[in-house]
Amino acid sequence: MSAGTAPAVGRDAVAVAAPEATSPSDPGRPVPPRRKVSWRVRLKRDRSLILMTLPAIVLLAVFAYVPLAGNVVAWQDYSPYVGIRDSPFVGWWNFQRLFTNEAFWHAVGNTLLITGFQLVFFFPVPIVMALLLNSVMTPRIRTAIQSIVYLPHFFSWVIVVTVFQQMFGGAGFVAQKLADQGYTGFDLMTDPDTFLALVTMQAVWKDAGWGMIIFLAALSTVDPALYEASVMDGANRWRRMWHITLPALRPTIILLLILRLGDALTVGFEQLILQRGAVGADAAEVLDTFVYFQGVVNGDWSFAAAAGLVKGVVAVILVLVANKIAHLFGEAGVYQKA
Repeated sequence: MSAGTAPAVGRDAVAVAAPEATSPSDPGRPVPPRRKVSWRVRLKRDRSLILMTLPAIVLLAVFAYVPLAGNVVAWQDYSPYVGIRDSPFVGWWNFQRLFTNEAFWHAVGNTLLITGFQLVFFFPVPIVMALLLNSVMTPRIRTAIQSIVYLPHFFSWVIVVTVFQQMFGGAGFVAQKLADQGYTGFDLMTDPDTFLALVTMQAVWKDAGWGMIIFLAALSTVDPALYEASVMDGANRWRRMWHITLPALRPTIILLLILRLGDALTVGFEQLILQRGAVGADAAEVLDTFVYFQGVVNGDWSFAAAAGLVKGVVAVILVLVANKIAHLFGEAGVYQKA
């Protein structure tokens, strides 16, 4: 082969090795391989952050993880007068009673109904509000509306229910205005048929502003150059929203949706128990109120513990399944793959 002839490249040719990574400041100098840092070094390096989070970890352990040991009463005929150690062991008897109890399944049905209804009519509201504020309003108006809508999040459910009672109760503002027009008998707060819509309206008024803040924070990470480039390419407002804004919100939407599914069997104990007497147990009985009345009111602690344990196990399963689905769609979810 002559010196000026390039060597032929065929299938048997050796593949050219990929170039080594180089330093951004000095392209001619290769970057040394990253060494694995031991846990002792990380502990010394991050000791300040660990000390800052230590109080929260202690509180979580004391009030969340240590009480998990008390779930053993679900397999006992527990009495607070003799304690866990001396209460007789009854095996799966409490769970058998639970799964054959019609009131339990009625509470499960009401819980899933309220959760599903709020998932459809409440979960999208903060997303829509964030999109509107992010694309339409000026910064000053956006800040003012954001503060006003966010304010009810700090109200207790007692105040929220009281406000709705003054607005939609039998002697409320709406009823009085209808009475002035010749209509009588309006009382939204005691109507079991509209209770589902009522609790959803209350949840929207109280917590939609909080969700909007989260989505606005996610939108603040979008590079404005993407919108400028899309405008130069002729994309209108709807195309920019579909191809830039919504993809930026997708990880946050999936994460909050997974967490919402984990709370599918928890729909607000305080909100519902405050209104249970007005609309009746048929409409307002959910798992949390069922556990409260069975355990605290009726004193059947083991039966209530079994119901709470079943609720917790189902919630964990829902989170794991939803997180797996998020991984299949290429999202991080609550935790990364192992």
